[in-house]
Amino acid sequence: MNEENADLWDSLPDGVVVADGTGTVLLVNKTARRMLGPKARAGASLAEAVALQNQDGTDWYSEARPLDGLNTRSGIPEHSWLLLDGTEVLVTTRLQRVSKHGEVSRVALVIRSGRGRARLDRERSDLVATVAHELRSPLTGVKGFVTTLLSKWERLNDEQKKLMLHTVATDAERLSRLITELLDVARIDTGRLPLYPREMDLAPVLDRIAESVRAGTSRTIDVRHENPTAIAFADPDKFVQVATNLVDNAVRHGDGRVSVVTEPGPLGVRITVDDQGSGIPEELRTRVFTKFWKHGVRGGSGLGMYIVNGLVRVHGGELRIEDAPGGGARIVLDWPDSDVRG
Repeated sequence: MNEENADLWDSLPDGVVVADGTGTVLLVNKTARRMLGPKARAGASLAEAVALQNQDGTDWYSEARPLDGLNTRSGIPEHSWLLLDGTEVLVTTRLQRVSKHGEVSRVALVIRSGRGRARLDRERSDLVATVAHELRSPLTGVKGFVTTLLSKWERLNDEQKKLMLHTVATDAERLSRLITELLDVARIDTGRLPLYPREMDLAPVLDRIAESVRAGTSRTIDVRHENPTAIAFADPDKFVQVATNLVDNAVRHGDGRVSVVTEPGPLGVRITVDDQGSGIPEELRTRVFTKFWKHGVRGGSGLGMYIVNGLVRVHGGELRIEDAPGGGARIVLDWPDSDVRG
């Protein structure tokens, strides 16, 4: 191996070990040498160079049997192994044969750190724990009131029954909303979100959204359209979901008047939502669009802004957070007036 090729292999972030059909090592790059130790060198036997063990203490070579076994094998799928110091690594093996079902002529291993998988496992565990916590609270309420109704039905008056059933309905609606949000998150993450965009009149849709939010609050919501005939290219249901969430957030997290302004923007139309709350510190603004992010004491699943940002991006729009001129937070939404998804 010449110096240029050595530098090329050593520049790879993963460890690479290559051996011939006799099990003699031909190549060990810098990352693999650091992981496996001094015995991992050209000219050594593959069994000696790849000093890895599984949780049961079995060494990699004895378990993988790269030079024998079924003659139909073309590789060994990624598995977790341990270095001599106990550090987890992930090993994938490729087997090259002299013919379709002939003897193995080349063995190539890729060894990468297991930290990425460990981090992913932790994130999944955190996700499961958070979802379980969010589901448990309304389920506890539903179970408690239903149990009471079943066991004490004859002793409860109509008003008590009505109150309990109303609470059960509210908790059931909360559960349904959370499940819908989780499904939206999964569809956004996998790129399988159904989208049916078309041209729509912006002003009347925003007016209806503001009126709907006003019905549930005493806060003042002002809506102003610089161009009352502005067009947005959007899936109407998804756009309503985005705009309703932004206006509702401004009402819940603000302390006074909420202002919604539409005007021409770089993508077509710009929607600005201002509140008069405490605002969002600049260092936290990128975290607002992450899963299960919550700010302040007000409740919610913490998925709303993650979903909103995902819906905006799949339409080709942009969303950012700024400071409102009068204090509080300003949400700036740039939305296309034509199909820019490519």
